[in-house]
Amino acid sequence: MDFKKHPPKTFKDLDKMSKEEARKEVEALREGIDYHDYLYYVKNQPEISDALYDKLFGRLQDLEQAFPELRSDTSPTQRVGATPVSELKKVEHTVPMLSLNAALEQAEVKNFYDFIQRRTKGSKTAFVLEPKFDGFSVELVYEGGELRYGATRGDGEVGEDITHNVKTISSVPLHLRKKKDVPAFLSVRGEVFMPKKGFQQLNKRRIENGEEPFANPRNAAAGTMRQLDPQQVADKPLDILFYEILYVVDHQPASHWEDLKRLPQWGLKTDTHNTRAESLKDIQTYHERLAEKRDEFEYDIDGIVIKLDRYEQREQLGVRQRSPRWAFAWKFPPKEEVTSLEDIVVQVGRTGVLTPVALLQPVDVGGVTVSRATLHNEDEVKKKDVRCGDKVRVARAGDVIPEVMERIKEPGKKRQKPFSMPDTCPACAARVYKEGAYYFCSGRLTCPPQVIGGIVHYASREALNIEGLGEKTAEDMFKKGLVKDISGLYGLGKEDLLQLDEFAEKSAGQLYEAIQKTKNPKLDRFLYALGIRHVGRRIAQILAQHFRRFEDLKKADKEAIAEIPEIGPEIADSVSEFFAQKENRKVLKNLKQAGVVVQDLKTKKQAQTLEGKTFVFTGKLNEYTRQEAQDLVEALGGRATSSVSSETDYVVAGEDPGGKYDEARNQNVTIMDEKEFKKLVSS
Repeated sequence: MDFKKHPPKTFKDLDKMSKEEARKEVEALREGIDYHDYLYYVKNQPEISDALYDKLFGRLQDLEQAFPELRSDTSPTQRVGATPVSELKKVEHTVPMLSLNAALEQAEVKNFYDFIQRRTKGSKTAFVLEPKFDGFSVELVYEGGELRYGATRGDGEVGEDITHNVKTISSVPLHLRKKKDVPAFLSVRGEVFMPKKGFQQLNKRRIENGEEPFANPRNAAAGTMRQLDPQQVADKPLDILFYEILYVVDHQPASHWEDLKRLPQWGLKTDTHNTRAESLKDIQTYHERLAEKRDEFEYDIDGIVIKLDRYEQREQLGVRQRSPRWAFAWKFPPKEEVTSLEDIVVQVGRTGVLTPVALLQPVDVGGVTVSRATLHNEDEVKKKDVRCGDKVRVARAGDVIPEVMERIKEPGKKRQKPFSMPDTCPACAARVYKEGAYYFCSGRLTCPPQVIGGIVHYASREALNIEGLGEKTAEDMFKKGLVKDISGLYGLGKEDLLQLDEFAEKSAGQLYEAIQKTKNPKLDRFLYALGIRHVGRRIAQILAQHFRRFEDLKKADKEAIAEIPEIGPEIADSVSEFFAQKENRKVLKNLKQAGVVVQDLKTKKQAQTLEGKTFVFTGKLNEYTRQEAQDLVEALGGRATSSVSSETDYVVAGEDPGGKYDEARNQNVTIMDEKEFKKLVSS
């Protein structure tokens, strides 16, 4: 059966087919559908009509339904067949997914070019030039040619498993095209994006359904890819382009350009605008050409990427902690338009920072209608001297965030009064205080935007780790009046949680139990969970070790707090200010009445046996979570970092260690397993 070149117009009756006949037809259909997906999504050269494709796809669905034993996770029919996940699990990347140093100015690009020439010591160099996509970066891993998983970039070291959503993207091959050179293991980096036309159609549907439209295609792609239910992703207009092999087995190319040519052979789509260059003039010409044509692209780009081509030369240059020395991003100038500034309002962020926002007469900036723009802070407003009623120049900085660049002078026009920040929070009427160039709302635990952000932070993994309580659920809780602050979490019953969107009996029960389990938090975790400004995990540990009891810290004045080593006056002011606030004291009282009892540190201060030692963790640990292991190292005076460097003393390797294990071996860093780590910290 040939479903590639000569698909049949009729099929045998399912009732008359043997299992073996069905198996052969299923295999042929899958191969044919994969082939036509490749022609349509990768080559953009379809050979059959949409109607015939739908007929083949429908036939495969019918066969898999009639013969369930023939179903496969890598079948084209399973792109939308996955069940929702309860959470996005953490995934350690095969190798770090680095970010790029970037610049707007040509002089900085020349500095990068000259640096490459110096470090390669006069050897002939070539560069690969690519569009800089404004999308959502992901890693896809294939084993034996089959898609194993897909993950978000995250912090570059660890991302989140989004395999269930990646499979819904038609241009993602569920298995690599069957060629002789398909590697045993392949990790590739790509960019998920939403085409401009699809983005506009999606926003049109959202507005018609009474939903808030997405701000831009990048936000739409990022928000969609982090959904828990793939059914919510499948109908979104998503696409992907691949641009880097992160790690590969059984494949040793000499250059990035060779890899880019090989990716489409495996069914992995690359951008047609990629090119090769040998001089600075070539780079400048490419940048100018793409800057002129950027509006003609079907997706957003905000610059070009310049990469040294040969891998041998890349090895010579190496990488910084977060970015490679052999690559650079040359950004495009922001798009600008002139419009009228109608009003200046103050927006309260989830951390309490007050930001002036310009409400604008709607204007099209680079194909996006802009009606509001950030003014950053009061000093920036005064510096630009913008007021209500002024004509202003607006730009989409980095092609994403609208920003007021400057005022357009209008001689003879009477202007309104200068803008000034309010004395009280516009969201909750609490006192506003200034810190540096920014203003903050003091009502940390009662201000609506901060309450929602505070609940998310309180429930985060590094704080009290309430599984199932993310941003969407926190917003839903607050909007439906189920909670007014974090203390309200402990008054929620299962019947209350059933009012939340997408919550059923089982999920409501699981969230209820997860909340109840946090009624006896450790002192340092509770301090961190409160979200006190400037109190991160390390400072929370220092405060806990010093005061030992939560009640003692509450009563301490800022002078006593400032006397602690590593605690400066800024942190001391923030901590004492937090506990002095009437609203915050009320929430803490409610937490106590709800049964939350913070554990005192009754033992003597932990001996600092790991002082001066730096640890890196890789792979899955059985007896500790990654966070617990890092906390333990820091409690003993050590330091936990995310990447291997010359300062690393130990790499702790769990099951399935990632690229950091190989880095440690290459740099002769001491590697220990979990058993050895446990013995070390126990001693």
